[in-house]
Amino acid sequence: MIPRGERNPYHQISTIKVLIEGRVQGVWFRGWTVENARELDLDGWVQNRRDGTVQAVFSGPDYKIQEMLRRCEEGPPLADVAAIKAQPHTHDVQRGFRVRRSR
Repeated sequence: MIPRGERNPYHQISTIKVLIEGRVQGVWFRGWTVENARELDLDGWVQNRRDGTVQAVFSGPDYKIQEMLRRCEEGPPLADVAAIKAQPHTHDVQRGFRVRRSR
C-alpha cells in the first residue's frame, strides 16, 4: 500500500490547466474545488478570473484528474457549469492544492 500523499510510480502523472465557464463565481466553486482536489490528493491551484470564469491547474495521476474533471462538470450545488476547456500545462506545480488570488 502506498501512503497518502505519495505517488504510485505505476500511474501516469499529468498536469492540465482548466477553464470553467458558466455561473461559477459567487457559488463557492473555489472552496469546493479545493476540497475535492485534496480528497483526490491532487496538486495545483484554483482562482477566479476577471471575466467571470474559474481557472484551475490539476496535477496527479490521470485517473484522478479525469475524476476531478467529472466532478467539475457538476460543480457545487449553486453552480451552473456551461463549459470546461482543458489543455496540457507544462509549468511546475507546488505540492498541495490551494486558492490563488483572483486575476
